[in-house]
Amino acid sequence: MNKKEDIVMSWSGGKDSSFALFQLLSQGKYNVKYLLTNIFKPNKRVSMHGVPESLIEKQAKNIGIPLIKLYIEEKTHNEYDEKMRVLLLSLKDKGITKVAFGDIFLEDLKIYREGKLREVGMEALFPLWEKDTKILANQFLKEGFKTHICSIDTGKIPRGLIGIDFSNSFINLLPKKVDPCGENGEFHSFCYDGPIFKSEIHFKKNGIVKKTYSHNKEDYHYLFSDIS
Repeated sequence: MNKKEDIVMSWSGGKDSSFALFQLLSQGKYNVKYLLTNIFKPNKRVSMHGVPESLIEKQAKNIGIPLIKLYIEEKTHNEYDEKMRVLLLSLKDKGITKVAFGDIFLEDLKIYREGKLREVGMEALFPLWEKDTKILANQFLKEGFKTHICSIDTGKIPRGLIGIDFSNSFINLLPKKVDPCGENGEFHSFCYDGPIFKSEIHFKKNGIVKKTYSHNKEDYHYLFSDIS
């Protein structure tokens, strides 16, 4: 019997990384040795998801895969690239040469990830790549995953859709131009139950938080479901 190859799964705690992990585990080809997540150190949260570090830790423990945390101080590309490079080289020293991601169709992001891994002699895996997002969303729900909508871009998503579960009803309420998996960053999620988990992860809803981010002289408004 061939030994499974050790790999790392890039982990945001949301539905796409959860479903990508599910696909990898179902294939039986790889041994997912670690989950790798990026934490913004000043607030100890996953940046655009707003999910606290403590809940990411609960996910990893529940799944049964060790968690590696990359702490970012200032949200700059240079800092992220340098710290990630050091981390990837340390993983390569352990014999790991592949990192899996939950990206679906953002070509520029795929090229960026592949390029950074290539620089250190590693490869990227994309279990969900170019799959129909409507089909993926339906498959995700049929497999029994449960996911909380933890952040939305209010310029693209109705405000009433924050803080509820990802469901067929949620998908049907999305504007026509919005991808059903939120692949363009329209919304982000926190996965708390499903076939990759030993049991449901219980969490507390503490209200809704408004935040504004500026980029290229434009303001972007987000709502976050403050969970713990």
